[in-house]
Amino acid sequence: MPYFAGIDIGSTAIKVVLVDEADNLFASKTVATGSHFYGNAQEAFHSLLKENSLEQADIAFLTATGYGRKLYREADESVSEITANAMGAKKAGEAYGGVRTIINIGGQDSKAIQIDEDGNVVTFAMNDKCAAGTGRFLDMAARNLELNLDELGDCHFNLKGAPPAINSTCAVFAESEVIGLLASGYSKEEIVAGIHYSIAKRTVRLAKRVGLEDRIYFDGGPALNKGLVAAFEEELMRELVIPDIPQITTAYGAAILAREAWQAEAADAEQTCRS
Repeated sequence: MPYFAGIDIGSTAIKVVLVDEADNLFASKTVATGSHFYGNAQEAFHSLLKENSLEQADIAFLTATGYGRKLYREADESVSEITANAMGAKKAGEAYGGVRTIINIGGQDSKAIQIDEDGNVVTFAMNDKCAAGTGRFLDMAARNLELNLDELGDCHFNLKGAPPAINSTCAVFAESEVIGLLASGYSKEEIVAGIHYSIAKRTVRLAKRVGLEDRIYFDGGPALNKGLVAAFEEELMRELVIPDIPQITTAYGAAILAREAWQAEAADAEQTCRS
């Protein structure tokens, strides 16, 4: 049985996904990007193959996406993360009745994408000018508050008072604002909630530029943060669709696109032989 691979080489994490001919998720792996994009992506891919008793020859087609996609020379093709994210969300969203609006928060940018019923991108908006509304800001905030990243969600729900407003649109200034709030006596829970609401407000404004459909899909690593999800749902006044493994949606989409490309090439080859 042939398998198809998608590799999403992001700014903070590398995600590798394998699917079968029916686009079923077969296996996945997530590792830190580090400073060696290409080497770490190669190691993650070959490690995933070994863990699943597969060889390189079992992979019929490989599609790379993400910031470092052009660096992965062994890829059969590369596609933008917007295209791959749209396809992955479309497929994963089928279990929830379909999705048309996607909110993605990555390590260094945030995106809002509107897709049609086939998963094609209709329009998108992207904030890549500053990290204040991204996963990187959450990392910096956790470090300054002396918390583990996975503790931020629980902090949000332990809030006793009103969260402070965090208004800086620059990550550096926002970090200084967090330090200042700590010095002013705000609790960690209050500051964490303030950060979550700040990210939610900023990202929802971005999403409104592409249009909000009834069912909104939220993915990227920060979608694992239940406190941030709650802030988004309060801002949007509706529940979000959160996939089981939100961090790999884009890699999943790349793997599906790999399968489509392989089948298209096979069909072209068959047509050529017949003619």
